[in-house]
Amino acid sequence: MSTESLFFVGTYTTRGSLGIYTVTLDVDSGKMEEIFVDKSVSDPSFLKLNPKMNRLYAVSEVTDPVNHAIVSAFNINTDGSLKFLNSESTVGIGSCHINIDSSGSNIIVANYHSGSVCLLPLGSDGELFSHSDFHQHIGSSSETNGSLLSNQQGPHAHSISIDINDRFVYVCDLGKDMIVVYEIDFLNKKLIERDELNVMTDKGEGPRHFDFHPNLPYAYVINEIGSTVSVYDYNLESGQLKQKQKISTLPDNFSQTNSTADVHVSKDGKFLYGSNRGHDSIAIFRINQNTGILEHIENQTTMGHTPRNFSITPDESMILVANQDSGDIFSFHRDRTSGLLEFTGNKLDIPAPVCIQFMGKNN
Repeated sequence: MSTESLFFVGTYTTRGSLGIYTVTLDVDSGKMEEIFVDKSVSDPSFLKLNPKMNRLYAVSEVTDPVNHAIVSAFNINTDGSLKFLNSESTVGIGSCHINIDSSGSNIIVANYHSGSVCLLPLGSDGELFSHSDFHQHIGSSSETNGSLLSNQQGPHAHSISIDINDRFVYVCDLGKDMIVVYEIDFLNKKLIERDELNVMTDKGEGPRHFDFHPNLPYAYVINEIGSTVSVYDYNLESGQLKQKQKISTLPDNFSQTNSTADVHVSKDGKFLYGSNRGHDSIAIFRINQNTGILEHIENQTTMGHTPRNFSITPDESMILVANQDSGDIFSFHRDRTSGLLEFTGNKLDIPAPVCIQFMGKNN
């Protein structure tokens, strides 16, 4: 008897999609089936489930310089359909990533185009309140390294990562070549700047997404421009990061244009996966359990173009990859011993998919 898992897909409605899709996955075969689509908001690109798995939040990645982007709250019905609750401004442009603390009381948003971070409190019913704090990042990598890259001419906050203790928030700012660190003030609903903990990455790398090792003192950052992953020693008490390795996500013989996107560490802490856009692959690394150092194993083709996001299933038996430009999602069996992936033979066509969020896993 097969088992079904439920997931949600964030998309770009301005690129042909209809909104947020609810999809079922047969975890034995890898077959996917669309069952609902919510059309409440435009460009619901990045999604996040609350810890109780009964609310879904989506940023509308509005890039209009006059109108701010918004974040929207949805109730998840028992059949997997969504009911719109409310929306609030992110006080920025091009919101691309959100995260929620483990108590489910605050949402933190990264505004990519305007290079800022916003905190919005959540009510007891999951509704959004107006922002209680906002931080505008200043400066750019090009000011210090002479970069001519258009995406490093100003700040571009790209992701929000909250540590296991709900204390420190790590914001990858691609435009500044910096990991910006804040501390959460739960009483006053504020983000306290911890400038002494900020980390400058190597110039021109463009840090994008961040993940923690599940049980060892290491953190990992995938760098969009450099097509690399940086490994950091991580002090849970002080919040300090110290880089110890940088490794390419690409095969040695690849010389064409590429940019990375997403990164995830497996639940057992033995493997790291990162997506390449251009090479159109998932880079697979083995994690040394004594040092956290990465060893490149293989690159698995994503079967489509521009893998913006991917997700490991809650039982860790599969990985689903969302190919933005080819408009499809492919499922892959995951070998827990080797870390390698094998195409299941199943795909689902959804226009411009950019985010996958599984029920049963707050990823």
